[in-house]
Amino acid sequence: MDLDEVADELYAVAPEDFIAERTARQDAAKAEGDKALAKLIGALPKPSAAAWAANLLVREQRSEIEALVELGSLLREAQESLAGDELKALNKQRAQLLAALTRQASALARQHGRPISSSVAAQVEETLRAAMTEPEAGEALLLGRLTSPMSYSGMGTLTGRPDLRLVQPAKPEKAPTPAPASRTPKKSATEDRESAAARREREREEARRAAEEKHRRELARAQAAAEAAATAAKEAQEAADEQRREAEELAARHDELQQRVEELADQLSEAEREAADAAVSLKRAQRRSTAAEREAAEAAEARDRAEAAVAHLVEQGPG
Repeated sequence: MDLDEVADELYAVAPEDFIAERTARQDAAKAEGDKALAKLIGALPKPSAAAWAANLLVREQRSEIEALVELGSLLREAQESLAGDELKALNKQRAQLLAALTRQASALARQHGRPISSSVAAQVEETLRAAMTEPEAGEALLLGRLTSPMSYSGMGTLTGRPDLRLVQPAKPEKAPTPAPASRTPKKSATEDRESAAARREREREEARRAAEEKHRRELARAQAAAEAAATAAKEAQEAADEQRREAEELAARHDELQQRVEELADQLSEAEREAADAAVSLKRAQRRSTAAEREAAEAAEARDRAEAAVAHLVEQGPG
């Protein structure tokens, strides 16, 4: 006897039958002399109605649940990059898928003779949402051994505001104390006699050199600005190309996810139709069986009466 095998079988039975079945398996383990296993079996908790319905859904529709968990993984990868309208559309489709699977779980519970209430169905839907949102919850659901429903508060990553800090400006340095001006020596007689023409020539030369220096500085600044603009334009174009590629990839992923959701929704709708047809056929078969049993009983009564009449006539004899 293996604990995993026992657990799989126990969590497949209805909650009201769980305790009796667990006791029987525990006694069987004790009879085999495996006290450790018996203790582990006795520690297995009884599942709630919602957990049982979720486990039943996994057992009966495992491929749909595996697809649900896989789709949840794809949505987690894509949700942070999708635009608001696209993400809203995906969330709507996800809600439709969860509702369809919840209806399927309710239908399976009815087919097993144990219908669930609307509150229990809501817990099943929360469990499915958690499995779609959280990887660990998805793994737990696929085991088919839930003992209680699961829930998840939200989907996505919350991005907080950056921690802004006030940077105090540096204190300005004290301006150096100007050195005392030295006395200007008196002009010599030669400087005083400098001709006006020479002075004007020197001033023109100084003005020309100043203009050339200014031109060189302006040209250097213009060249630096042009190079910076070219670099910025190149980087902006590269960023635009990258954003376009990301947008194209996200559009393709969005189409893929939407197609997957539609396929799953179609599969669930078909399964619901088949389940409804099976329920109708079952009711018809039950009615036919009841009618046949009634006719058989009436025929048996008629037979008994006929045999009794024959026996009576035989007993009386002729005349």
